[in-house]
Amino acid sequence: MKKSIVALRLALYGCKNRPFFYLVASHRKKARNRGYFEQIGTYDPLPNDRNEKLISLNVDRIKYWLSVGAEPTRPVAMLLGLAGILPVHPHSIEIASRNRDAIAKGEASATDVEKMGEEEKEK
Repeated sequence: MKKSIVALRLALYGCKNRPFFYLVASHRKKARNRGYFEQIGTYDPLPNDRNEKLISLNVDRIKYWLSVGAEPTRPVAMLLGLAGILPVHPHSIEIASRNRDAIAKGEASATDVEKMGEEEKEK
């Protein structure tokens, strides 16, 4: 199976401590930030004051590039899956499962601490 020449990828345009990404269609063998065909979205991975990660997508152009055979990289496939353009990526499901388990363990330990505090108050 032949790989596509065009890749949908994230191009880093932020600083070291403040990343900001453009979602671009570029040649697969070009450098990350060099010579892309078209910018088709933006992604700000740091949460804002309302704890939201902002993403802006040009859905029509993304569908066009996918229709001509462009292949998304894994991070882009995960973002497009969460946006509903592609099926949800299996890695996204794995991360969500880990997060649910961590929250469940955190809540269980918090309730254990509360129970211990109540027992000490009763004594």
